[in-house]
Amino acid sequence: MSQTIGRTRLAYSRAWHHVSLASPTTPSLGRLASRIAILLMGKHKPIWDPSTDCGDYVVATGCNDVLVTGKKKEQKMYYKRTTRPGVMKSLSMESMIRKWGGGEVLKRAVRGMLPKNRLRDKRLERLKVFEGEAHPYRTNLMRFEGRIRQVEPEIKTELLKQTSV
Repeated sequence: MSQTIGRTRLAYSRAWHHVSLASPTTPSLGRLASRIAILLMGKHKPIWDPSTDCGDYVVATGCNDVLVTGKKKEQKMYYKRTTRPGVMKSLSMESMIRKWGGGEVLKRAVRGMLPKNRLRDKRLERLKVFEGEAHPYRTNLMRFEGRIRQVEPEIKTELLKQTSV
């Protein structure tokens, strides 16, 4: 028997998911990052394979309202190593949000949840983060807060004019 049953082009098509961090039911940063990582890897699909890239796109909006518990905003540190020996720069989460926004914090959390292999950067490119609610991917979204959006077919006015004459 064939081992490729069900592995069609439709199964590998990428859907667009929307995550709004501004809603009151949004989980904390770590729980949200693990859910986004599952969508980016494609683990929610029945054709998932660790060596193939079959994940979806994720659009995260309202990243300036990222939710963290405890005193993580003041105490969590992000480290950056330079090429000079003995030189290491540190930045707190609060100052990172001020400098680069909450989207960078979310990206770093998701990056830590993805497997450390050659597909990690490609998967992370499919994560689109925005500080506000506005984004240019509204037409691509098929799933909006867990519900499937109904795409209405466009009716061309030229065809209507021709049939009415």
